[in-house]
Amino acid sequence: MCELSVIVPVYNVSEYLEKCLNSILAQTYGDFEVICVDDGSTDNSLEILRNYENRDRRIRVLHKDNGGLVSARKAGIAVAQGRYATYVDSDDWIDADMYACLMGHIKETNADIVTSGLVLEYP
Repeated sequence: MCELSVIVPVYNVSEYLEKCLNSILAQTYGDFEVICVDDGSTDNSLEILRNYENRDRRIRVLHKDNGGLVSARKAGIAVAQGRYATYVDSDDWIDADMYACLMGHIKETNADIVTSGLVLEYP
């Protein structure tokens, strides 16, 4: 069992997926699993996910018929083993210390829920 489950719903985001996964795997906080839920992608997103799954034991890939974002998140939560859960949208990326900061706040304050800010990045 790990401390944190990171759930990544995936649907036709091959253009962004590697940046997303690389940012998660680069976390300075180490006690986490990554559950990627392919929601019936028709591009090569599932192939990218399987390549990452084969390279990193922290990644598990689920594949399901398309059911939408909430359906994919629920599928991830259903198999999550972490004490805490978080989501990262597959077209987003996160800072390397995001989970260290959030988990630090949980430990310091005994919080049930923590949240972070966001930065909108446009080309």
